[in-house]
Amino acid sequence: MSPRSASVNEEMRRRSRQRLLDATVELVSERGYEATTLGDIADRAGAARGLISYYFPGKRQLLQSAVHRMMHLTLQEALEREPEPSGPHAGQEWLARAIDAILGLARDRPVLMRAHMAGLLQQEGFIQCVEQQRLAALLRDAITRYGSADPDRDYPLLRALLMGTVVAQLLPGAALPLARLRAEVFSRYGLPWSLGVPPGDEPSGGTPPQVLLPQR
Repeated sequence: MSPRSASVNEEMRRRSRQRLLDATVELVSERGYEATTLGDIADRAGAARGLISYYFPGKRQLLQSAVHRMMHLTLQEALEREPEPSGPHAGQEWLARAIDAILGLARDRPVLMRAHMAGLLQQEGFIQCVEQQRLAALLRDAITRYGSADPDRDYPLLRALLMGTVVAQLLPGAALPLARLRAEVFSRYGLPWSLGVPPGDEPSGGTPPQVLLPQR
């Protein structure tokens, strides 16, 4: 049997890594972070336990990469949804979709997102992995399409706002409702409530038109 080519080996490594990321999302969503072991993840992925150490320094880094990949794919799906935004206000729709995609994950996967946000506040901090870079590129593109004249400045502000809003949805004993938080974020960018994927009725008081970034 002839040896596998470099491209075949690379594809096998990519698929193995992807299975580990998918298994991490599934298990932490089901059991929580502390109750999920690296052995559990390897078993779910159908991989050897040592393979995790080959790709990731530890469990916390694995979780961050897994969640960033899930966020990237969710955001990508939202931005590619038909019909494609067009016309003079297309930039507002791009940004609304991005905001709704991220806030919706806190609603749909609270256990996973709570574990992720808790990890960001621990010693390891924010990990710059390829999955995070892909997510950042999509968010940066959304704020650019919205009309930012300085995406390098405005993207970190958008990221911080979304992270804070996700935490506010997940804070035990003091969580705020998605609709109220969405209204606040939309008001900061002057986005009509009807854009994106509204989560039901608009909260009383509406979304005042307070635009932070210039529209192109």
